[in-house]
Amino acid sequence: MRVLLVEDDEPIAESLGRGLRRYGFEVDWVRTGAEALAAPEAGLVLLDLGLPDTDGLDVCRELRARGDVPIIVISARSDEVDRVVGLEIGADDYVSKPFGVREVIARMRAVLRRVRPPGPEEQAPDRYGRLALDRRARRALLDEAEVPLTPKEYDLLAFLTEEPGAVFTREQIMEAVWDANWFGPTKTLDVHIGALRRKFPEAFVIETVRGVGFRLVVS
Repeated sequence: MRVLLVEDDEPIAESLGRGLRRYGFEVDWVRTGAEALAAPEAGLVLLDLGLPDTDGLDVCRELRARGDVPIIVISARSDEVDRVVGLEIGADDYVSKPFGVREVIARMRAVLRRVRPPGPEEQAPDRYGRLALDRRARRALLDEAEVPLTPKEYDLLAFLTEEPGAVFTREQIMEAVWDANWFGPTKTLDVHIGALRRKFPEAFVIETVRGVGFRLVVS
C-alpha cells in the first residue's frame, strides 16, 4: 500500500518513512499542504498539522471533501480541541507526537480494518498459536472456543497482538486502548493485563518489562 506522509520536519519524516518501509509500505513524502493536495491518490494519509504553508486541518478538510481516503493526523498539537476538530472534519484517527513507529503502524492497521471491507483472504481470524482473534467480530478464541472479554480487554489484547514480541510502553498502550487524554490511574492497565493473563494462562505470556511497559509473547 502507498502511504502519503505529509510532514515538514525532516528527521521525523525520515525516521517514520524508514519504519513504514520496513513494514512493507510504499511512502511518498511531501513537506507542504500544497504538495499534499497535488499528490497522486494514496491508500492512506499521515498528516501533520503544523505545515509551513497552511494549516493541516484545512488540508484534512479538503482531502475528505475529495473522497474517503483514510487520514491519520500526526501532530505535536495535543490539545483536546485540535483532536476533536480534526476528527470532526474527517480524520479517522489522531496520534500525538512524540510517537513510536509501532504505534503508528498499529493505528494504521486499525483504521484500515474499519474503513476497508475485508477481501476473501481476510475472512479468517488472525492466529497466534492457540489464540485466534476475529477482529471484525471482536471475538477472541482459545482452541476454537470463545473466551468472553470486556470491550477494553479485547482492545488491549488486539493492540498487543498487532506486533507480538514488541515492547509497548505504558503510555503507548494507554493512548491506543484508552485515550490520549486519559486522566485516571494507569493502574487500570495492570488490572486488565492481569485479567488477560488469567483468561489465557497457556496461550501466551504478557511479560512486564520493568520501567518500560509490556510485551506479548506467543507460547
